[in-house]
Amino acid sequence: MDFIHESTPGTPEHDLEHRWMLDALCRGRSPADFFPSDGAGVEAARRLCEGCPVREPCLEYALEHRIDHGVWGGASERERRRILRSRRLAATVRSR
Repeated sequence: MDFIHESTPGTPEHDLEHRWMLDALCRGRSPADFFPSDGAGVEAARRLCEGCPVREPCLEYALEHRIDHGVWGGASERERRRILRSRRLAATVRSR
C-alpha cells in the first residue's frame, strides 16, 4: 500500500518523503506519548499506533533513519533493533 501522496502543486519534492506524517494518528499529540521512560508508556504508545493508517511507513522511516529512541510504527527501540538485525541476517543468507 502506498502512503506517499502524489505531488501537489507547490509541494517541494523534499517534502514528499514526509507527507505520510500528515495522516498519522499521533499528529498533534504530545511527543512525550511516544518517547516514554518506562514499559507502561511503551505499551500506551503501541496502543495509539494500532489503528494508524501510516503505521508501516512510520516504522520503515524509523528503520531507514536508524532512529533509536521512542516508539515508531508501534515498535520500541529494542524491537526495531531486532527487526534490523533479522533483515541483515536474511540479506546475508540470500547473498550466499
